Amino acid sequence: QVQLVESGGGLVQAGGSLRLSCAASGRTFSSYAMGWFRQAPGKERELVASISWGGGSTSYAASVKGRFTISRDNAKNTAYLQMNSLEPEDTAVYYCAAAFGLGLPSSVFIRDEKYDYWGQGTQVTVSS
Repeated sequence: QVQLVESGGGLVQAGGSLRLSCAASGRTFSSYAMGWFRQAPGKERELVASISWGGGSTSYAASVKGRFTISRDNAKNTAYLQMNSLEPEDTAVYYCAAAFGLGLPSSVFIRDEKYDYWGQGTQVTVSS
């Protein structure tokens, strides 16, 4: 069982930055691939970025590539999403998720049905 708690959301002006954190419980965090998803009002949940169990591979949605960076610190049981050059279109509830993925690359973990555990979400609002 893995419990995930997101933090770091808030209100920011367009062009600004935020860093989201996802703290995980349990002693097997390093066996899990991690993903960040987002859901805007009236839209489907979409993948933002994923990272493999050891951090050796990452995958990004085209809309955030070059602006967002996913990372993890297995010693701290925490995953991060650094978001730069934020745009109003980035406004959404952001969720972190975990999927058992020892030995697998991040590209395996693109769809939300691949994930076993989810956080409660954190709101990100970007004003124009």
